[in-house]
Amino acid sequence: MKLVIAATGASGTIYLQRLLEQIDCAAHEIHLIMSAHAEQVAAQELEDFKIPAHVSRHSESDLSVPFVSGSARFDAMVIVPCSMATLGRIASGSSDSALLRAADVFLKERRKLILVPRETPWNLIHARNVVTLLEAGAIVLPAIPSFYSQPGSVTAVVDTVVWRILDQIGLPNPRAYRWQDQTAKTSGKKS
Repeated sequence: MKLVIAATGASGTIYLQRLLEQIDCAAHEIHLIMSAHAEQVAAQELEDFKIPAHVSRHSESDLSVPFVSGSARFDAMVIVPCSMATLGRIASGSSDSALLRAADVFLKERRKLILVPRETPWNLIHARNVVTLLEAGAIVLPAIPSFYSQPGSVTAVVDTVVWRILDQIGLPNPRAYRWQDQTAKTSGKKS
């Protein structure tokens, strides 16, 4: 697959880190673009933020990257974390950075665009921007973890969101907790 992974300045760099760790970056073409604020938040939130060796890094100001053109074929774009400011700019059609232009291209070309906002609570403007993007074809996947897998660490809680992102991209993840599989295994046990 050819993927664009982006990050903006919302808290939640751990979601980006875990996503990069769970994608086989040697088997897929991965392009990473981080806003300046995303870089600052990553430095604040994670002591040792690591980008895999096979990932191509791009500046948010470089409008010559291939994924800002509709003629370049890419499978999906994920913005994780996605600030509400970025979400609003995408909803308004703003394209004044490589990140925003790429999101606009993915929408206009009807390619998979996955936005992972972490901010809460939302105001009415946020909600309306989300509706606008849903109507335009984006997938809005808030960073809301699940707990039925009984995660035992912060990383395990984060992974419940990352598994959903991987499902939306269409990448397999054998470690993902599957409700029907797991409930069938536990319901067959004798008490």
